Amino acid sequence: MVSINFTELASNIETVAEATEIKIDDEARKRLLQACDKLRTSLESPFEFTLRVIFAGHQAMALRLGIDMKLFDAVAQHTKSGPVTVTQLADASQADPLLVSRIMRFLAAMGIFDEVNPDVYVSTQLAAAYVSGSPLSAAVIHVTHFLMILSQLPAYFKNNGWKNPNDVYDGPFQYAMGTTSHYFDFLASEPYYQQAFNTVMTISHRRQGQNWFNFFPVEEKMGDAKDSDVLLVDVGGSQGGDITAFQQTFPHLQGRLVLQDLPIVINAMTEFPTGIECQGHDFFDEQPVKGAKAYYLRTVLHDWPDKQARQILAKIREAMAPDSLLLINETLIPESNVALSSAQADLTMMVSFASLERTKAQFENLLNESGFELVKVWMPEGLTASSAELSKQATLLEARPRPI
Repeated sequence: MVSINFTELASNIETVAEATEIKIDDEARKRLLQACDKLRTSLESPFEFTLRVIFAGHQAMALRLGIDMKLFDAVAQHTKSGPVTVTQLADASQADPLLVSRIMRFLAAMGIFDEVNPDVYVSTQLAAAYVSGSPLSAAVIHVTHFLMILSQLPAYFKNNGWKNPNDVYDGPFQYAMGTTSHYFDFLASEPYYQQAFNTVMTISHRRQGQNWFNFFPVEEKMGDAKDSDVLLVDVGGSQGGDITAFQQTFPHLQGRLVLQDLPIVINAMTEFPTGIECQGHDFFDEQPVKGAKAYYLRTVLHDWPDKQARQILAKIREAMAPDSLLLINETLIPESNVALSSAQADLTMMVSFASLERTKAQFENLLNESGFELVKVWMPEGLTASSAELSKQATLLEARPRPI
């Protein structure tokens, strides 16, 4: 048993925490954070653990209120010349001073502001991240909207007999909101949430890991296409970031490149990538491109439960030639010992789309039911099916149509 001087350890941690500037590389920083998380887990009593978990929503909502009231904007403006008072913030936000005082007190307790005198605050390094229009303020708006849906989960499951949801039009979101509309239809009717969602989708941290074509043998698998052939169809490819990167990496490959998304997405594009055909297409309709060398789906299927995912795959299957490839670029979750971040992502898929983050076995089963054979799961070098980093980096599932 290792002998540890806990008094000295606590003192060292406090010294680091109170330092005005911590110089540390990102890998060491992440390792230290993980170690601190493990230490807290081992030290917390059940009572302390329970309090931390059940009151986490309070912190998220206090942050959301600060954003909606534009307190972060007001603080950023006023603290250029020194500390800011609650009275100044109340004037700027046109909110009740007592309400502003209570929200600022909460945010200071979270470490986002420092209270230098009663009702007088200065920013910490965190505060600037939540000004209006910032990616993280959008993330707070986007995710806190789910708190209302999450609060209805016990009633939803009790009502449906504790069955896993499997219909994107009849899931927790529809139950909580009293609608039969798809989540995306709801967003289209709510500009505030739509804008937040769109901003969140651009956050670079969502695209962790390498591009799929850096660890997939593209030339070996797709290099025999002719100029008149369609080399790659990016199905549901938004504004073409992936297929454009593919084109730039393999300009010498023959064959046409096709980007597909809903007409409203394609028509809203202000710039069309050179050398890439853009098609308005709903992937629940017949696939208009027949016999392409490869059909590519990036983070599409995790938005759909198996019921609708089978329909999407069926339309692609009908269009494929015997030697066509299906390429699915998604993160996988391991079969066991799933990280908390992955479990949270999975629950988010459940409440918004009645969908899920899938394991390799779940993908294999989905593909088999949809007329495909899983050939291989391609992963970046050093990543394995049991790796703790599995759910943090996108993998590529290669599948072929099974003979009918």
